[in-house]
Amino acid sequence: MSPETSTVHDASDPLHDVMRMGQLGFGVAATLLARFGLTLQRVADDEPIPGSYWGDAEAGIIGHTVYARDDTPVHSLLHEAGHLIVLPPERRAAVHTDATDSIEEEDATCYLQIVLADHLPGVGRARLMADMDAWGYTFRLGSTRAWFEHDASDARQWLLDHRRPILDAANAA
Repeated sequence: MSPETSTVHDASDPLHDVMRMGQLGFGVAATLLARFGLTLQRVADDEPIPGSYWGDAEAGIIGHTVYARDDTPVHSLLHEAGHLIVLPPERRAAVHTDATDSIEEEDATCYLQIVLADHLPGVGRARLMADMDAWGYTFRLGSTRAWFEHDASDARQWLLDHRRPILDAANAA
């Protein structure tokens, strides 16, 4: 059973005051994603996000591209980018909207999105984990932080076993 599930939220709901791409800026995120061979495509505010699994403001993925708007939560951008990053390059090209084919990949994606947050100015893992909790991610131990610090060793090990250069690059990004 996966420690994580996402729930869809109304992006305008004030109870979910999470950091959005408009606050972060697209340039710094695009630079980070480019280190992993990904492109960040900004979507106009009034347009639907291509490749978005959850819809609304959630980021989307198609091939090597991550799509986001100003109202896209940073955690969503990093999560969807993480899905593409954990895949071997030959599998990325076929991705459209849904990239996960196993619980282990989903867990590794959650782990990686937290690590990547440390490489975005003004975000960091503490803010990202709080935003994940506010958005409705659920974990066995009750919070993202508890999962990451006490129950994510299998996700980290999966990254080391399957995609070690990615975790090394994420730590050095």
